[in-house]
Amino acid sequence: MAELLINGHHLASPDADEMGDLHVATSMDTPLHDHAFDLSDSEKIAQISDRFAEIMEILGLDLTDDSLRGTPKRVAKMYVQEIFRGLKPANKPAATTFENKYQYRRLVIERNIPLQSTCEHHFQPIFGVVHIAYIPNNTVIGLSKLNRIADYYARRPQVQERLTIQIAEELKRTLQTEDVAVYIDAKHMCVQARGVEHHGASTITAEYSGKFLNETTRQEFLMAINSRMPE
Repeated sequence: MAELLINGHHLASPDADEMGDLHVATSMDTPLHDHAFDLSDSEKIAQISDRFAEIMEILGLDLTDDSLRGTPKRVAKMYVQEIFRGLKPANKPAATTFENKYQYRRLVIERNIPLQSTCEHHFQPIFGVVHIAYIPNNTVIGLSKLNRIADYYARRPQVQERLTIQIAEELKRTLQTEDVAVYIDAKHMCVQARGVEHHGASTITAEYSGKFLNETTRQEFLMAINSRMPE
């Protein structure tokens, strides 16, 4: 069988499928090649549309059918402008911080942040929630910015472990504190729609740093995210 070589990696190598099934991340940074940003968005959409049309034709689909004719471009636009928009540094949200004038030193928690990402091994959707907490030092951040930071790193091909760490590291840089916790509970369609096809399974990952390494602080966070909202 012929092997496809891209950026020095044999995509048909014997361990490629095994790596995907083992849910392995090769780097804590999103793997990007040196020319990732050479093309404009419109150029990427045009090229992806052409390639996806080839895939559909190989599968035997009739691209002259009214229902399928626009699919390649729709998929290309979805990739570039929506589900993978987090690959583009220009789309990173501006996270303005403010002086902690109240000298608030307890937990700030934003829970049940909707998560939508994509498994980088099978390009299948990941859906779930993110819970974020931090203990302010000298700066605080608008609550919606926590959601936007999580969404930015989710909107790219991902591994959940990496996503968890990337969100935590960005919050530590932005807030200038080590006291950060990130907890993700998500369902992977690469587990539910293929492979073992286990529809009830979900994956939990967590990253704790600073004061959240203390058992008491960590338990306060976990109890808060698992508590029920009042009726």
